[in-house]
Amino acid sequence: MQRTAAPFRADQVGSLLRPSALKKARRRRTANEITADALRAVEDREIERVIKKQEEIGLKLTTDGELRRSWYQFDFMKGLDGVELYEVGEGIVFHGVKTKAESVRVVGRVDFASHPHVDDFRFLREHTRVSPKMTIPAPGMLHFRPGRQSISKQVYPDLEQFFDDVATASRKALGAFYDAGCRYLQFDDTTWAMMCDERELAHSRQRGDEPEKLPAVYARLINRALEGKPADMVVTLHSCRGNFRSAWIAEGGYEPLAERLFNELNIDGYFLEYDSDRAGGFEPLRFFPKGKKQLVLGLVTSKSGVLEKKDDIRRRIDEAAKYVALDQLCLSPQCGFASTEEGNVLSEDEQWAKLRMVVEVAEEVWS
Repeated sequence: MQRTAAPFRADQVGSLLRPSALKKARRRRTANEITADALRAVEDREIERVIKKQEEIGLKLTTDGELRRSWYQFDFMKGLDGVELYEVGEGIVFHGVKTKAESVRVVGRVDFASHPHVDDFRFLREHTRVSPKMTIPAPGMLHFRPGRQSISKQVYPDLEQFFDDVATASRKALGAFYDAGCRYLQFDDTTWAMMCDERELAHSRQRGDEPEKLPAVYARLINRALEGKPADMVVTLHSCRGNFRSAWIAEGGYEPLAERLFNELNIDGYFLEYDSDRAGGFEPLRFFPKGKKQLVLGLVTSKSGVLEKKDDIRRRIDEAAKYVALDQLCLSPQCGFASTEEGNVLSEDEQWAKLRMVVEVAEEVWS
């Protein structure tokens, strides 16, 4: 019952803690003490190191840990035509902590021509012996949290044209990654979990949007982005409730949107947060369709260094298997370990211990 295709029985979301050498080099680059090429050399070395570590612990996939990025989402978005990163009055508010005061806004027609992330993927592919995995934000991410207020009304008096352009840009991005050799790509998409929280829906309305209409819009965006996807390319979707310095934003189970999420998106697999009571129970999984789609259970938390007990993880897998066949289930942490460069509050050793345990439990359950 082990899988030879993505997603794998033991998988991971993407981001890894930034090594101390990389943090130091980035600070020195900010202070103009080293060149961009010197920083790139440190990034290359540290990415090679985390690639080897992922392979050594038995993962059948590797990521570059998103080590070249500051944000898991904004670094991709700001590379799109018509989008810029800018300073805002206040960072994103998590429980007990705020991010840097940065966001993105749309100042021109959104498009995809070229992107440094494509070269980043090439470096990963050239240095791994297993399946290289790329992560990018889902198309709806350019809209949900920035909101209508961050999209130029001069450029887009009608949001339908904006959504059309975003879908087209995402489809072009998939094509560029495929041409670079990518066969395993993940959309990071917090919008679905956020739209299951009434407080986040209220915030969406304050930003000038109509959140009741957004699930249908975002499903259409994803499906349009996937139009023409080659049969040998796997695209998954990861959904969580926020992940910054071990804090979160949203709470609430998947029930309000589960049927649409699992059945209307032409996605090959789902990474779902299930490491705490904030995610609710497994009951919404009753809507998960039988067949080829895979569901990756995020039962191991990336927010704490405390190592879960294997028996507890196996018991939770058994509970989920009451709703989804075991051969459609996989295991991973609930999110990355560093959705931003600041990283969660745990050590690198604790991070690797958790990923190693994911591999061991998957071997025991699906052997």
